[in-house]
Amino acid sequence: MVWNMTSNLSRRSFLAATAAAPLVPVVAQGKRLPVGLELYSVRGELARDNDATLTAVAKMGYEVVEFYSPYYQWTAERAKQVRKLMDDLGVRCNSTHNDARNLTAEGLPKAIELNQIIGSRYIVMASAGNVRGLDGWKGVAGALAAASEKLKPLNMRAGFHNHDAEFRLVEGKMPIEVIAANTPKEVMLQFDVGTCVDVGYDPVKWIEANPGRINCMHCKDWGAGTGPDRGYRVLFGEGDAPWLKIFAAAERVGGIEWYLIEQEGSRFPELECAKRCLDNYKKLRG
Repeated sequence: MVWNMTSNLSRRSFLAATAAAPLVPVVAQGKRLPVGLELYSVRGELARDNDATLTAVAKMGYEVVEFYSPYYQWTAERAKQVRKLMDDLGVRCNSTHNDARNLTAEGLPKAIELNQIIGSRYIVMASAGNVRGLDGWKGVAGALAAASEKLKPLNMRAGFHNHDAEFRLVEGKMPIEVIAANTPKEVMLQFDVGTCVDVGYDPVKWIEANPGRINCMHCKDWGAGTGPDRGYRVLFGEGDAPWLKIFAAAERVGGIEWYLIEQEGSRFPELECAKRCLDNYKKLRG
C-alpha cells in the first residue's frame, strides 16, 4: 500500500497497520553501526557541566555525540579542549546542529573552523526558522546548496534536519520534498523519525525515496495518546515508530553511517533517560 499525506487513511489507521505488520530483521551490513546521542537530550546537564556530561555519556556506551547550537559560541581554544576530552573518552563528533545563520556566507567560516577542530564533517541546519510558502523553502534549499559548494573542497558536507513542519503540506507539497529536490545529493537529509511518525507519514517510504542521503538518523520516538509519557516524551523503542523496518531501510538503501538517539524529555532525569534509551536501542538493534 502506498502512503501519502493526501491519503484518506488516518494517522490511527497508519499506526494500526504498522503495529500489525511483521517485523523485518535488520539487513546485515558486515559491521555494526555506531550509536550516538544528540546532546540536546541532556541539555540541562550539558549547560551545568559540559565535560562531566560528556564523560557520563561516554561511560554509558555512546560512541558518538552531536553538539547543538550553543557550541557555536566556543572559541577555537575551547573547541580544542573539547576535542581532547572526546579523544580521551574514545567518542567522536560526526555532525553538529546549527542555526540557519551558521550556514550563511557570514556564519559558515566560524562553523567550519569549529567543526574541523572537533572532527565533525557534517554541518547540519537544525531549523530553517519561519519559512513562508514553497518559494521560501526553495530559498532554504538554495542556501544549503551554496553551503554545500563551499564545504565540498574541505571534504565536509551540509545537512538539513527535519521537523514535523517539513512533512505537512504547503501549497500541495511537503517542504521536505522541496529541500530534497533542490539540493545536491551531497546534502545530507538528517532524518528525525519521531516528527515524521507524528504527522502520520510513513518513515520507511521517505527513506526509500531518498537513497544514499539518510546518512544520519535521529532515533526519536513518538507515541499516540495524551498521557504524560506519550507524544515525544515516550522513551526510544516504546512508541509507535516501526524501528526494525526503519533500520532495515536505512541500512539497505538510506546510506546510514551512524545513529543518534534523541529524547526531548521524559519522566526520568536526563542522564537516566539517555541510559534507558541506549539500553532499549541495544535490545532492538544489537
